[in-house]
Amino acid sequence: MSEQQRNPESGDTPSYGYAGWAPPLPAGPPAAPVVEGTVVSHGAAPHRYVEDHSGGAFQDGAFGSDRAAEGGAFTGGAFDGPPPPPVLPAAAAAPAGGHARRGFLRGRLALVTAVAAVAAVLGGVAGGALAVGERGGSTTASSTIASPVSARSDGSADVAAIASAVSPSVVQITVKTNSGTATGTGVVLTTGGQILTNYHVVSGAASGGTVTVTFKDGSTAGATLTGTDKALDVAVITASGAENLTPATLGDSGQVQVGDSVVAIGNPEGLTGTVTSGIISAENRQVTVQVDEGSTSGNGGFGFPTLPGQRGSNGNSNSTAGDTATYKAFQTDAALNPGNSGGPLINTAGQVIGVNSAMYSAGGSSSTADSSSAGSVGLGFAIPVNDIKKVLPELQAGHNV
Repeated sequence: MSEQQRNPESGDTPSYGYAGWAPPLPAGPPAAPVVEGTVVSHGAAPHRYVEDHSGGAFQDGAFGSDRAAEGGAFTGGAFDGPPPPPVLPAAAAAPAGGHARRGFLRGRLALVTAVAAVAAVLGGVAGGALAVGERGGSTTASSTIASPVSARSDGSADVAAIASAVSPSVVQITVKTNSGTATGTGVVLTTGGQILTNYHVVSGAASGGTVTVTFKDGSTAGATLTGTDKALDVAVITASGAENLTPATLGDSGQVQVGDSVVAIGNPEGLTGTVTSGIISAENRQVTVQVDEGSTSGNGGFGFPTLPGQRGSNGNSNSTAGDTATYKAFQTDAALNPGNSGGPLINTAGQVIGVNSAMYSAGGSSSTADSSSAGSVGLGFAIPVNDIKKVLPELQAGHNV
């Protein structure tokens, strides 16, 4: 090869004699050998490939140029530039690892998206649970209190719905003693027959009286005293052989406000399943009632309270301090009469928020079913259920407190 064909600056690198020349790109994957006589395409015009066996050079008949087998120079004919770089198929253009990396990235993205979705769902559930706890206003930290019914759209009580839902949890209690018969009401606490009532309703049972419970369906069962709190005027009895009863839902009396709608269910004067309604007229009304059997038996087993500022005595003047109970009660204008004692005072959600325990009568202790002055005058009283809850576990366990 002549010196004119070498680069005068390096003396080693061949020069192809035109401006802008760049070294050829690395060769692509080895191609299958071309058989002599095969028609191939070079540029725009097809030509026949001819191998020169004499000098080891290749001759391009269409372009009139040949390439030295060892020197890499081209001689003869016009040359428009080095051959174009090989064009790889689309699938081969990207390294094989590109597919794997893209798949890996897609997998990572899917995993992150899934984790974010699960976190959002759990957060919503936790937020929803927290919101329910705050709205419920329960005095316990465990859960919100179940609501057997719903209030009307204007917030008033749906009396029919409440009566239907709660009446199966209300029973009539009859106590027979040597002094007579007392009638009251009770609230079912358990499916197995535990029933909440006033102490003064069943006080005769402590001195040998017999207790009979009449259920919503008319069936009856004997009952015994389980636990009592004379000072609060509450007691728990257990009906013998009872099963599958419908327990009432005890609400949260701490959420009650003056003006709230309420419903009372009881057995006034032996008229079983009587439903009345009204509102909470006042809160924290201090009342004192007789709870001894000798006093209550004369008025149908109902407590007549002594109220602050009242003229004279509204109870038995012969009763001692041990025969009375004093507590702060809800005042309601829902009609209460002898026989309502021990029955539920119910809020618009169908929850028991108090136990009806006393009513004011203008006739004092002489008020009986036969007296013209007996009956409701819109001044009924109920023991708040939150006060009862404080001692209820002890009573259900069979203790007297």
